[in-house]
Parts: sequence; structure tokens; C-alpha cells
Amino acid sequence: MNDSYAFIEAEKTTHGVAFLCRLLKVARSSFYAWLAAQKTRAARQAADAALTHEITVIHLASRGTYGVPLVHAELRRL
Repeated sequence: MNDSYAFIEAEKTTHGVAFLCRLLKVARSSFYAWLAAQKTRAARQAADAALTHEITVIHLASRGTYGVPLVHAELRRL
């Protein structure tokens, strides 16, 4: 479904949103809800990327000896 919404977003300058939604058989309200949540999704992805980086740094600093419990404890300390 996200592919349909992304397609509508990309093509909305060429064709009307209502036409594209009818063509792809999705509700306009669903497209606009997806569009409104786009900033939230981007922020969540950035936060996930930052956390992944922190986990990687902690794991490498321990020379690969820290497992999940110690990495988690280190994250809580930070």
C-alpha cells in the first residue's frame, strides 16, 4: 500500500490526487493520512539510525565482547 501512496505523491503534479486514488483504488483520506504521517516516519527512522550507531559504537568499543545485556546496560548509563 505504501508503494501506491508514494506513486500518488510522485505523480500528483502531473495528475490530480482524486484521479490517482480512483485509479489505484485507495481512499483519498488514507493518502492524506499517509502524507501527514510522513514526518513522523522520517523522525522515527532517524532515531532508529542514531540508536543503531550507538549500539555499534558500544559493541566495537568492547572489542565485540559485549552482548545484548551489557550493551543495554551501557545504553541506559548513557
